[in-house]
Amino acid sequence: MMRRVFRRHIRKSLAQEVPPILQEANFAFSKGEYGRAAELFEQIARAADGRGGPRAPLFHLQAGRARVLAGQAALGIPSLERGLELLAQRGQFPRLRRFGTRTVNELTEHGLKSEADKIAAWLESVLPKVPSIEATSKGPALPRHCPSCGAPLRPDEVEWLDEVTAECGYCGSPVKDEH
Repeated sequence: MMRRVFRRHIRKSLAQEVPPILQEANFAFSKGEYGRAAELFEQIARAADGRGGPRAPLFHLQAGRARVLAGQAALGIPSLERGLELLAQRGQFPRLRRFGTRTVNELTEHGLKSEADKIAAWLESVLPKVPSIEATSKGPALPRHCPSCGAPLRPDEVEWLDEVTAECGYCGSPVKDEH
């Protein structure tokens, strides 16, 4: 229990300083300026990747998503693949399953069926086999975007610190249930 409280305290103190480039990237993405957002997320991803940062996979995935949304799929696919590869290398298989499934679905929605099929086949080869479990309860309601950095928040993609507090995957800020 004490370790968890200490971990939350450290996260809260570290989350105070959100890099302006991250805020700008999330703002550009939310405004539909996908090309600009992609450039910024690529810079952030390269820096995080270079230092082995824990959020590097998310930045690569967001850069790839922005490129796809900007109509630059050929530039976005390598970022998507890198983000997923990092999750696999780090053994973060539940996150890999969630982000991988979302990536495949979004590529399919944007008419990139062959790219989606390639990633789906790769996921099948690296993900451990687990029985499917249907979620029956509705979780806490998070705001749509992180109040600190503006990143999109999805209850199934964040790390929960307790029953009502999640951690933003982009900046590490604690985010409380809206209820």
